[in-house]
Amino acid sequence: MIDLHTKLSPWLTAPSWCIALSGGLDSSVLLHLLASLSRQQPLPPIRAIHIHHGLQAAADAWPQHCQRLCDALGVELQIIRVKVAPGASIEQGARDARYAAFVEALRPDEILMTGQHREDQAETMLFRLLRGAGLRGLGAMPGQRPLGQGLLVRPLLGVSRDELQRYAKAQQLSWIEDPSNTDTQFSRNYLRHQVFPALLQRWPQAAQNLARSAEHLSEAQGLLDELAHDDLARAATPAAFDWLGLDSLDLEVLRELSPARQRNALQYWLAARTRLPDSRHWAGWEALRDAASDGRPLWQLTDGQLHRAAGRIWWLAGDWLMPAGGRQVWADPHKALTLSHNGSVSLSGTLPQGPLHIAYRQGGETLAIAGRGQRDLKRLLNEAQLPSFARSRLPLLYCAGQLLAVANLPGLSQGDWQLHWHAPTSEQGLR
Repeated sequence: MIDLHTKLSPWLTAPSWCIALSGGLDSSVLLHLLASLSRQQPLPPIRAIHIHHGLQAAADAWPQHCQRLCDALGVELQIIRVKVAPGASIEQGARDARYAAFVEALRPDEILMTGQHREDQAETMLFRLLRGAGLRGLGAMPGQRPLGQGLLVRPLLGVSRDELQRYAKAQQLSWIEDPSNTDTQFSRNYLRHQVFPALLQRWPQAAQNLARSAEHLSEAQGLLDELAHDDLARAATPAAFDWLGLDSLDLEVLRELSPARQRNALQYWLAARTRLPDSRHWAGWEALRDAASDGRPLWQLTDGQLHRAAGRIWWLAGDWLMPAGGRQVWADPHKALTLSHNGSVSLSGTLPQGPLHIAYRQGGETLAIAGRGQRDLKRLLNEAQLPSFARSRLPLLYCAGQLLAVANLPGLSQGDWQLHWHAPTSEQGLR
């Protein structure tokens, strides 16, 4: 008997449970187990989500199958159609589209459950081992992790596929057999159909042992994460430009660590923000770290950029990677002005008279400073030590072609007013 109640007890107070329902064996068994459990004891409301990728003609019948299954169990079903972005790996593209849909569909604090089992865990570990993964990757699939506004939970990782099949047959369940699962041009299918049968002939406990090894490696990674957390706590010192709203770390604190501890800390820090680089691309970190003091290095990653400025490294994503909009008329300076891909601005103090607009540096700007005369804006920003990546999107207040104020730098204003910039966030880069 597959017992889920004990395993799922930490989430009994969640607002709802959601099952990722493909219609295959694993998710069908999971759905049936939870629906049956809900009739025996109080559980959060249960619903299911079916993702339709549209990659093969056979898949067109799967939503109807899932609907019949959910109707029979009295479970609400949401069907989401996605488009898989073209790329080298259909598997990865489908996975990305699927999880992006789950993130959109998950409600605050909702639990999303998926049906991966013990053999899936073993295959994942072996697949990543063959790709040269590090300790974080060899821990394979975690039993739980944050996802969107909720949490992803895999309650069947300790259950074998044979157990799932026995349960399904005993309950007379029907399920979908995806034709693509037999196509050995896909690496995972090759492992499943060609490699694992040979391993099991020699080592019948191979799947169980590999899954157990993944648990050990995941535990070791947990210890490294604790070390990273301590290292990052020392590096997360206040920044002189916290009003930029960007995550940053003190570079000198990181430099005091050994190279291995630097990578460990950065992997932990970046994991929530971007897909982690493989070992070949960590040269980007060394180039960023060791660049000349007057350089403007950046490390381009999948979901954002790491910049170095003012003795720190800064994470930029989302609107920060979009060019700031051009000139914008400020019709009513008593109200905040929303900027194109650049947050918003507001004014305080005695408002200047005349037609106002916001613009950005083009080069050659000057500003009249009390007691100092007309000064070159580039030099003023150098004196303020504003990070170079922020200068091109720093809002400038103009009236009839005259520069009146620079945002968030109180000394750079020609009158009794201040221009306040509420910079864009990098939340789009949080995973």
